[in-house]
This record gives sequence, C-alpha cells and structure tokens, in this order.
Amino acid sequence: MAKTKWQIDAAHSHVTFTVKHMMISKVRGSFGKFDAEVEADPEDLTGASLKFTIDVNSIDTDSEDRDNHLRSADFFDTENHPEITFVSTDIQPDGDDEYKVTGDLTIKGETKSVTLEAEYEGRAKNPWGQEVVAFSVDGKINRKDFGLTWNQALETGGVLVGEDVKIHLDLEATEEQPQTEEAEEESLES
Repeated sequence: MAKTKWQIDAAHSHVTFTVKHMMISKVRGSFGKFDAEVEADPEDLTGASLKFTIDVNSIDTDSEDRDNHLRSADFFDTENHPEITFVSTDIQPDGDDEYKVTGDLTIKGETKSVTLEAEYEGRAKNPWGQEVVAFSVDGKINRKDFGLTWNQALETGGVLVGEDVKIHLDLEATEEQPQTEEAEEESLES
C-alpha cells in the first residue's frame, strides 16, 4: 500500500506521562493539545514520516499549582519554549505490528535522539466512511537530558521528583481526504 497522509483525531487520542513523586508514588499527567503530520502506510511503518507537536501549556496533572510550576522556568519554561516536538528519523520493525521509532525529541530547546516503541493497533472504517488507524506508543526519557533539572531534597533522603519520565500515547488517525479540484481552486482564490 502507498503512503497516505493521516490526521490525528484529538478527541480519540491521548498523550500521557508518569513520573515518580517522593521516590515512592507516581504523578500522572497529560497534554490536552497536540497535533501531528503523518505520512505512512499504517501496515508497514518503515517508510513513514512523522512530526508530532505538543502544546506544553496544555499540561494537566490534576493540580493547578503543580501545572503552573511545570509551566514556569523551573521546568518547561513555556514562555520561551511553548512546544515539545518529535520528528522521526528511522523506523524499524520489531515483531508483528511492532516498531522501534527513533527520532529527534526537542524539549525546552534541547534536542536528543530517542527511541520509542510503537504498536499498530489496527484499521477500520468509521460511520462516515473514513479510514481510521490506531497506534499505541511507549517510551522513557531522563528529564535532566532536556534541561528539566529542578528538584528538592527530602528530609528522609532522596528527592521530590524522579528523573525518569514514562511516556504513553494512544493515537487514532483518519485518512486525509484529497482536495477536489473545486475545493483547491476555492482555497487558491481566497
């Protein structure tokens, strides 16, 4: 099958993360605004191209004070670095419907190569006749690699915020509909 352009369905997709808190529990969070440019044959991702963008201001950890601290210069510094981006550089098969997706991840102005594990969940047609595909993606990064170094020592030893951040994405995408000549002419005229 040829490569097709896909559009992320944000209403049916989720970008979440988990980090250790006080070395004994976990804080979970999500980003509510994100987008992607995807060109792929979903049944063979090896030739795919992917650019994923996250609006860091959309962070949500169920605590307004913590979210505001995460937006501050202590962490993401959203005033100067409002987006996180991931651009794929290599995709290799890793079993049935599983892939290792390597790319350049940029957080707070720092770009590092990371490898994520992706699984093709399947393909279907929605009630409106559009082709829909789904993927799940998992990975882990060290936040200090991206300049997210703020921490606080605990009285009992250890630190308040863990270094490792686990990332999980559930992505659903619909096939972009090719523009008709008429629609293309209208967009050129406006």
